[in-house]
Amino acid sequence: MKLHRTVLDLTLAAVAGYAGTRAMEPVSMRLYEWESDAARAREDAARPGEPYRIAAEKLSRLTGLDLNEKQLSRLALVFHYGLALQWAPLYPLLRRRTGLGPLSAGLLTGAAMSVVADELMTPAFGFSAPNLDYPLVTHLRGFAAHLVFGTAVAATVETGWALLRQRPR
Repeated sequence: MKLHRTVLDLTLAAVAGYAGTRAMEPVSMRLYEWESDAARAREDAARPGEPYRIAAEKLSRLTGLDLNEKQLSRLALVFHYGLALQWAPLYPLLRRRTGLGPLSAGLLTGAAMSVVADELMTPAFGFSAPNLDYPLVTHLRGFAAHLVFGTAVAATVETGWALLRQRPR
């Protein structure tokens, strides 16, 4: 029974990670459009490229793969969605192991992803410029967008649990 629940949670989390990313992207773009011209110009000047694209390029060089443009773009998408699919299982874990409700667990999932993945890992691995090169509004936008990710993950997993009558007690 426990293995079945774990497999179910991982399956729902994978779907939720995809859904969360799809929900987050337009929010992030809209917030970017609302930024001042000066903030957008500073961010654009600091950004060495899309972090997932940089990750794909670094990994292909490290492994000795000679990928063409199309292959690099596909690998970048794998990194983009792969991170979300790897991060989303935090939500069912929080719901099943803590007393957190859906909204709190969803917001915590998104906030943790923002801080650990965007603010720590991405610059540490050289997939972005150092954090201080970007205006504060860039970090705030990323944090807000990841809160959307977390709430979309929560909504997706909770819907799956409700349909399958598997919600945590």
